Amino acid sequence: MTFNEGMQIDTSNIAAGGGRGPGRGIAIGGGLGGLVIVVIALLLGVDPSTVVPQQEQIGTGGVEAPGYDLSHCKTGADANKYVECRVVATTNSVDGVWQQLLPGYTPPHTTLFHGQVQTGCGPATSDVGPFYCPVDKTAYFDTDFFQVLVDQFGSSGGPLAQEYVVAHEYGHHVQDLLGDLGRAQQDPQGATGGGVRTELQADCYAGVWAYHANAQFHILQNGDVEGGLRAAASVGDDTLEKQAQGYVVPDSFTHGTSEQRVRWFQRGLAKGDMDQCDTFGASTL
Repeated sequence: MTFNEGMQIDTSNIAAGGGRGPGRGIAIGGGLGGLVIVVIALLLGVDPSTVVPQQEQIGTGGVEAPGYDLSHCKTGADANKYVECRVVATTNSVDGVWQQLLPGYTPPHTTLFHGQVQTGCGPATSDVGPFYCPVDKTAYFDTDFFQVLVDQFGSSGGPLAQEYVVAHEYGHHVQDLLGDLGRAQQDPQGATGGGVRTELQADCYAGVWAYHANAQFHILQNGDVEGGLRAAASVGDDTLEKQAQGYVVPDSFTHGTSEQRVRWFQRGLAKGDMDQCDTFGASTL
């Protein structure tokens, strides 16, 4: 998805490194093998050390790495050139769509960080991948994650692949505002559990955003949708588990299969109707 070069980017709601709240010490499994478990744990405000083997202990004080310089993020042309500016422009776009679709919508905060960051849910490292913390209403992104998706999981490196990740985390914020985010705690693991339904709904909400952004500005380019679909497929539970351990355990699923993530993203993208994203009422995921 290419932004109009003359559009103005608003960075006022973006923090370039650092988090909010003291949190508490957590142990985070190294590498993306622990992504699924750790993200859902942070999402629920659960201490991941209770579910992930300790490899690296981060103290309760939290150590913040240098953040991003966003002074060069001014226009859509900058968003098309620099990944950090693209994240900011995407948050602007996603906020604009949800302000139209959801009465009373209030934007989340967004923090860009390198290495590790202090959050309201506790300290976190880049190994976790992008995540949303409901305690401080903040979406966290280390843009190096996008290259990891390409190098390790074969995702597209195209703009919509990156923007899909941003829109997905903002989908969790929408769930938080609607009071649905806590439903992830209902059977948080398992192929049909609350964790999977929560993540697939966020995928669908990402598709809803893409539909409305394109309808308004006609900014989807050839290959964009395919790139977004490849990004969704690359982070399916079955794909991640095959990469990490060579086999799949559906009872441990927290995000859904690659096929499911693609399908629910497409469902939101088809008509832009958030009512079509009711994964909790769906008999078949």
